[in-house]
Amino acid sequence: MADHKKVVRIIEKIAEKIHENRQFLTDLDAAIGDGDHGINLDRGFQAVIEKLPGIQEKDIGFILKTVGMTLVSTVGGASGPLYGTAFMKAGAAVNGKVELEVSDLLTIIDEAVKGIKMRGKAKRGEKTMLDAIEPAYEALCKALEKGSTLKDALIQAENAAKEGVEYTKTIIATKGRASYLGERSIGHQDPGATSSMMIFTVLKESCED
Repeated sequence: MADHKKVVRIIEKIAEKIHENRQFLTDLDAAIGDGDHGINLDRGFQAVIEKLPGIQEKDIGFILKTVGMTLVSTVGGASGPLYGTAFMKAGAAVNGKVELEVSDLLTIIDEAVKGIKMRGKAKRGEKTMLDAIEPAYEALCKALEKGSTLKDALIQAENAAKEGVEYTKTIIATKGRASYLGERSIGHQDPGATSSMMIFTVLKESCED
């Protein structure tokens, strides 16, 4: 499915996507949080980009773990530890691998979800990134089980993530700074769910390439 060079290209594209949407993500966060999600995440992924030339010949587990550690050390707020943990857990799951199969992709996302739940003490329905990631993972698994191609399965995963983002507009935030707003958080989409959805968009686009 993908070798270590392809994984590096995907990470570069994630960084580009976050950079392009930095202001949009920050504006979303300004409505219900600290107003720094896009700025912080962009800073973290730009730091990741600087690290990539030195690690692009390493195994995929090492690459993902390095991404995670870089995000933890450079991204402020909650998103650094959450995204960082997700990438570190994903990296640990494919330690030593230089090629990924489709089953490895499922393992990576599953471990990332577990890492986010553990670090954020969160579950679905609390207006967080899990509201996009978990439905996307389930849609991906379901599509592949039915015999869909990876490309079609990733399209369905992205659609599920988009639906998850829309769902966050309808619920009260119970985690993080947004939880202080109570019912006033209804009507606003969660910035973390939005940035997570963008990662699934990159995965889909990378599969199309």
